[in-house]
Amino acid sequence: MKFIANFSRILVGLEFIFSGFVKVIDPYGTGLKLQEYFEVFAGDLPMLAPFFNGLAHNALAMSLLFCCLELVLGVALVFSFRMKSTSWMVLGLMVFFTFLTFYSAYFNKVTDCGCFGDFLKLKPWDSFIKDVVSMVFILIIFLYRQRFRKSELGTPMVLISIILSIGIGVYAIRYLPILDFLPYAAGKSIPKQMERPNIKPDLQYVFLDKKENSEIESKEYLSDTNRYKYISSVVLNEELLKAKITDYSIADSAGNDFTQQTFEGKIFFIVLKKKEGLQNLDFEPINKLANKLAKRKIKPMIITSIPTEEYLTLQKEKNITLDYYTCDEKVLKTMARNNPCFVLLNDGVVVKKWSYNEIPTANQINELIISTKF
Repeated sequence: MKFIANFSRILVGLEFIFSGFVKVIDPYGTGLKLQEYFEVFAGDLPMLAPFFNGLAHNALAMSLLFCCLELVLGVALVFSFRMKSTSWMVLGLMVFFTFLTFYSAYFNKVTDCGCFGDFLKLKPWDSFIKDVVSMVFILIIFLYRQRFRKSELGTPMVLISIILSIGIGVYAIRYLPILDFLPYAAGKSIPKQMERPNIKPDLQYVFLDKKENSEIESKEYLSDTNRYKYISSVVLNEELLKAKITDYSIADSAGNDFTQQTFEGKIFFIVLKKKEGLQNLDFEPINKLANKLAKRKIKPMIITSIPTEEYLTLQKEKNITLDYYTCDEKVLKTMARNNPCFVLLNDGVVVKKWSYNEIPTANQINELIISTKF
């Protein structure tokens, strides 16, 4: 039993560390997932809508808390730190996660639970099964919790993990994630990712065997119609057949499609996702940078999902002279984790991204384009 308990402790601890790390490097993304859950609960439970809407409004702070807690608990398990209280907390957190994944799978409300952030996408039922399996090991840990040996490394390692997880999370919120698993990460080509992969569909057919009067599955189409009757088919590798980017689309202020033009030459996106948070922002440095870039044949473009009337008001308040282009809010949330955020493209390839807290200079951008080869 001792071996099984310690094996479970290490296994779950490593799972929590990995899961917590890939989420804490991008708490904004996990916050979007929590917000999605809370908005679903608010719609499904009208009487508790104010409560869940309040949680949705504070999803980013809750995301940082959950991500850090998950990573720290993982370290606590691996180094056998205060296992009585750690076991209770791990059990409670996994019950919460299991409920979310079950709700997501059973009611088909949230198609991706965000268990491993944007590093690994799992289907709802796969996420739930993963949590159920993890729960088995966690229950073993919980039942054995009073007999684990205390490790001298427990306290220092937990303290280090607290400092590092909070530091990484706050840095990602204030600036950008230290690792970017999204399709708009530096070095990735947007137009190439919009192309459908050259992969053949993996089909599985269902036929009625007339002789045996039973349904059978087959990887091949059975052409003997005297014996077999076609019933249905399913594509087993459907996810692999999809392009990584399917919703990227840019339009000018008149509504004309401008997507292809963003893949030509050097483009500097100034991404404004929402008006909230921009009212007290000083746009003068951005305006000056845009003017300098234009002189160097680097096209600056305002990309926004702010409603037109609200944007025009903001444009007048901030004395923004650049033309603006519209894009779906979901795309911008994936592309840019900060508001505003800056994205440099060279023939459709993402060169680099910056948050407002580290606005680059025109010289830095120019040197980056010269030194970067794709």
